[in-house]
Amino acid sequence: MSERSSQINGLAHPARWHLAVPFTAVELQDGLWAPRQKAVRERTVPFLYAQYEKNGLFEALDVDSPPGPLRIPFNGRPNTAVMYWDSDIAKWIETASYTLATHYDPALDARIDDLVARIAKAQRPDGYFNTYFIRREPAKRWTNLRDWHELYCAGHMIEAAVAHAQATGKQDLIEVVRRYADYIATIFGPGPNQRRGYCGHPEIELALVKLYRLTGARSYLDLAKFFVDERGRQPHYFDQEAIARSEDPAAQYYGTYEYSQSHTPVREQREVVGHAVRAMYLYSAMADLAGEFDDVSLMAACKALWADVTTKRLYVTGGLGPSERNEGFTADYDLPNETAYAETCAAVGMIFWAHRMLLVERDARYADIMELALYNGALSGLSLDGERFFYDNPLASRGGHRRWTWHRCPCCPPNIGRLVASLGQYVYSTGPDEAAVHLYIASNARLSVGGVNVSLQQKTQYPWKGEIEILVEPEKTVEFALRLRVPAWCRSASLAINGTKFDIEATMDRGYAHIKRRWQKGDEVKLSLDMPAERVYANPEVLADVGRVVLKRGPIIYCLEGADNDAPTHRIALPKSNPIEAHFERNLLSGVGMLTAEAVVVQSWEGGELYRTDPPTMERTTLRAIPYSFWSNRDSEEMSVWIREV
Repeated sequence: MSERSSQINGLAHPARWHLAVPFTAVELQDGLWAPRQKAVRERTVPFLYAQYEKNGLFEALDVDSPPGPLRIPFNGRPNTAVMYWDSDIAKWIETASYTLATHYDPALDARIDDLVARIAKAQRPDGYFNTYFIRREPAKRWTNLRDWHELYCAGHMIEAAVAHAQATGKQDLIEVVRRYADYIATIFGPGPNQRRGYCGHPEIELALVKLYRLTGARSYLDLAKFFVDERGRQPHYFDQEAIARSEDPAAQYYGTYEYSQSHTPVREQREVVGHAVRAMYLYSAMADLAGEFDDVSLMAACKALWADVTTKRLYVTGGLGPSERNEGFTADYDLPNETAYAETCAAVGMIFWAHRMLLVERDARYADIMELALYNGALSGLSLDGERFFYDNPLASRGGHRRWTWHRCPCCPPNIGRLVASLGQYVYSTGPDEAAVHLYIASNARLSVGGVNVSLQQKTQYPWKGEIEILVEPEKTVEFALRLRVPAWCRSASLAINGTKFDIEATMDRGYAHIKRRWQKGDEVKLSLDMPAERVYANPEVLADVGRVVLKRGPIIYCLEGADNDAPTHRIALPKSNPIEAHFERNLLSGVGMLTAEAVVVQSWEGGELYRTDPPTMERTTLRAIPYSFWSNRDSEEMSVWIREV
């Protein structure tokens, strides 16, 4: 690691990269996000707990009782969603723990304690914990890393334990996962009689980095590095374990190791392929390790993969993965709309990766994508009431795509839940003698800069308005740099400090206004971001979007939904010269920004002909667009993100 270092939890970290201000030190206030956090806290957390009880997830923790009938088989595949249930329980614990940090609930705290006690009781004496294999197939432990998610489930339990310890100070679950991680380190590694394996679904790698940062135990960081470094090396571990099972390695369900990003060693990967969530979790760990070890080759791979996905394979919403077949990527510019898969978990994973790249590189281009996915491709997965969800997020619907309350693979609800509940940790970061504001969200934050405690109070109606006020309150006068992101979509920005205009252009550094000065109590910063409604066009290589346009304002991607328009959305077209107006509808969808424009609608034909030589007529209409992430919160309606332009 670098000789120059800063400290977090008493551990050394390279000084050139930033550390996130933890969720325990940030409280969201009014605006878009505080109500969404409240919905997660008051609705999503208890709702998912009830669903888990109803569907048998918690019962699976009773590993010493005989198992009932196997639920939720996947047709034609050698696994079942029951294998993943530990990960869903873990994500629920993680989500619930985040909520305790800012809104303590003794009943919820006790409920988590009960689950932790049941997990500890189920753990085997050697440290192993996986309810499926303990209870159903103990002889098959570690026999199919390619398909069976044992290490993936372990990773989510580690993440839950770290969040629980940070939120409550309790060590019960940390003790469980440390025993498990220590046991895993005896099984996997480069040593004699160890297995050189890794999980088909990356997750444990980023979790082990979190565990290292919490505990200071270097063995966890080294194990994460081993798993990442070993991936894709020859002889291929998945081939070897398949042969050991007396199976043909080529007979795997998805037919290629690109599916699990194990087709080649990670440092050689330059193209984003395979299952989208697996890719995002792997790249997140790669970014973590590149920062921890100042690993130039690993960061080079991260940057190449970033460039590939953001220029050829990313939806305008920040969603990822067009294909249901592999829940992931296909070919360059293959971004269909109505059949888009764009799994909620993939957008959440993109936020994880972007955040890590941002902390290491301190470059606003990563924050821009983090924000895009946050407000659009990820948030769309959660309803306003917190109790209905999307697994896949198409960019067009004829009215048949509906939110659901339960899914045979219920990974997305707790994933978007834990993201929203922990959102505070994505807003601010600190480095040596500087603090950065990455997201503009009304909030109060407590942080330390240059050894001095500093409070930042952010007031804003963002993303509906572009004015941000930040009150800086150090405990004593202190010199440091405050970095404020100027988003790439903003064409004009102005800045004032204590009422005096500040030359923002002269201080720009990698997309941030860099304000270095001596700060004292009561200093006020006002940032104004020009936020016009704009038209966004796709690269002409994107077949589905030629001749179409997206409406965007600030970080928000808008869509047409049937409930707001007088005609089916697929028949509405926007003339090129017509202006777009923005206004706020306080009584719509709990308060939402809306865009309107004069448009035309293609009239339906009278008669039953399928084709004619005469073109259809057009009539004027008013186009009304709402944020994409708010759609399907009323009756199921048609929806279109991309609008025909005439």
